[in-house]
Amino acid sequence: MKNPYFKIEFSDKNELCFSYRSGMMVYEEVFSDGMLLPCGYNASGYPLNVLQNITTRLDSTNWQEPSSFNIELDGQSVDFRLRFVDFTVNETENSAEGILTLESELKPVRIKMYTIIDGTQMFSRYFEIENLSSDKMNLSRLCLLSGGLENIQKNRFIYDNNIENFYSLGYFENTHWAREGLFTWRKVTPDTLTIDSRFLRDRFRHPLVFLKNNVNGLMYFSQIAYSGGCRFSVDYNATREDDDTYISLKAEITSYNPLCVIEPYEKFRTPEIHMGVVMGGLDEAVNEMHSHTRKCLPETNLLVGFGMGAEHDMSVECTKDYMRQAAEMGAEVFLVDAGWYCPPGEQMKWGEYCGDNFPHPDRYHDGIKEISDYCHKLGMKFCMWADIENMGNLAKLRNEKPEWFANDIYGRSTDSLIDMTNPEAVLWCENELARMIEEYNMDMLRVDNNGSFRNYYGIGKDGDCLSLRRFNVIYKTYDNLKKRFPDVIFENCAGGGGRTDLGLMRYFSHTWVSDNQRSPYSVMITNGMTMALPPEKVDRLFAGMGCHDQGSFDLHMRNTMLGHMSLNTIAPCGCEVNPIQMEFVKHSVEIYKNFIRGFLPQSKIYHHTPDTVETHKNGFSCLEIASECKTKGVIAAFTLVSPGTDVYTVFPKGINVSKTYAVTFDNSRETFEVSGRQLMTHGINIRIPTALSSELVIFEEVEL
Repeated sequence: MKNPYFKIEFSDKNELCFSYRSGMMVYEEVFSDGMLLPCGYNASGYPLNVLQNITTRLDSTNWQEPSSFNIELDGQSVDFRLRFVDFTVNETENSAEGILTLESELKPVRIKMYTIIDGTQMFSRYFEIENLSSDKMNLSRLCLLSGGLENIQKNRFIYDNNIENFYSLGYFENTHWAREGLFTWRKVTPDTLTIDSRFLRDRFRHPLVFLKNNVNGLMYFSQIAYSGGCRFSVDYNATREDDDTYISLKAEITSYNPLCVIEPYEKFRTPEIHMGVVMGGLDEAVNEMHSHTRKCLPETNLLVGFGMGAEHDMSVECTKDYMRQAAEMGAEVFLVDAGWYCPPGEQMKWGEYCGDNFPHPDRYHDGIKEISDYCHKLGMKFCMWADIENMGNLAKLRNEKPEWFANDIYGRSTDSLIDMTNPEAVLWCENELARMIEEYNMDMLRVDNNGSFRNYYGIGKDGDCLSLRRFNVIYKTYDNLKKRFPDVIFENCAGGGGRTDLGLMRYFSHTWVSDNQRSPYSVMITNGMTMALPPEKVDRLFAGMGCHDQGSFDLHMRNTMLGHMSLNTIAPCGCEVNPIQMEFVKHSVEIYKNFIRGFLPQSKIYHHTPDTVETHKNGFSCLEIASECKTKGVIAAFTLVSPGTDVYTVFPKGINVSKTYAVTFDNSRETFEVSGRQLMTHGINIRIPTALSSELVIFEEVEL
């Protein structure tokens, strides 16, 4: 593997110029006339002044809001009338960080902008806003990235004047629970297009966009690393009469204004933005983004999990029965999910009892130790569930600590949300999770978060929206816990996929991305969420949560095998397990453990059917992962509702034309050998004779 290339360069000749070069990406900015201005991108490695007398830098006067960022304090924009103070570069073996310091001539504020590159074709950026005065300041606008991306000179390059075909925007088209990751492309028409998440829309849209230039082959992609309200805006300024088109992108934090109040002399840190560009298609963009995020996020623990929750009888006897079933399947972690703290027979009221994080004595006569010890005896790690930020109306602490509950915008107490700006409540949350880990001998903690996203936007005593403050405290809480318990695995969940962003994922090994396990949506969710996050971070479930209602047994299993595998029961407590089912589960888990898991954390992923709107119409979905060196890989193919045929030709992408591969169809367990060149030119014909079924194709290099 080649050593990554990254370099931050600063020039003060003629004007202050900042160049960020990482891999084959180049992004440049200039400080001119009191503003920091974007100069544009290059995805082929060329600095924008490679022709020194004819630079390809953008002319900022073509954009009404030209600045690289937008910050508004007390109603005053501080994007302009800035004074340059300093620029420093810190380099390590694996990354470089540029720190630009600016001071406003309009407000007593210092702005430090941190830009990090790591050899991938992405950079990350955040700001530190320092209030230099003895007065509070209202932060009422925060665009982490702004300004022009590029312009197209139609008269030089294009014969077709159809400006609606120049750009396409890829994003997750649905914001609701159980519809996470439904990815689609849409044309960008002249005007402003906004994609909202977690404030003006529900919280189940991962904050990610792809912007494809259909004219020159560039693909831009960006994620906002924040669990609260955020928005991407694309402004496409073009007419058929004008020779040039102009396009810009904004990545913005949203809530009621002010976003927060910055205290006197406080240094306030903003969320991060991650931005990249490649010369290539969606596969190239996704894999470049995964290379970047793998460097930003903690290492993934890929132990196979098994969970039981409130949909089951959670008695000690039943728990032990499921533990034995899990161990036979090959599970390595056993999760006791929501409902364990409820009285017997009332586990489906798990939300109402949430906050009582003690084993109910009528269910667990000897506490948790009995099932924890039994789990460890079977050779599995032990995990328990908690939703520490919520407290139900039947919880014992509910009436004892009414001041702990957050208020909504009307000043009314929310149903269950604990106010994470209340220091006493925050301390309880952290110490309660620590107590559970220690007292219950936990190897893994699953953190959930349920309730309405609207509860996070209450108003503080200064009239500011509290969401930014709340999420900063939440991040700090999990950061503290990770430091206190470095050997404990932390799994994220938020009513499914309500908090999959890179801001929270800095503190978690992997994440639940949806509660929807029912096909065909379960397949399409896996397809989309493995764009947003590397596949090893994406938890998918086999069996349980109603997936048995429809779809084949093999489809349920294979929907988990290209990500982070979680299992569930295939027979109720006290019922004989079907040996045919068990053989297939054990066979699949063995493939996962002995073949897929070894290369998954460094794998490349290929979305053969990325647009879920089109996929749903065509009735076929296909996902592929391959080792970085192209020696092995797996293709998971699925029929959806009303497939148009029973034979599909798939052209593997993670192969080397000079190699020979052994290819196995897992349905028949038959293997044949074929050259990489033949795979590339003729593909693999996959036969799936019915709807909501699947095939798993395994390929591995044959040593000649």
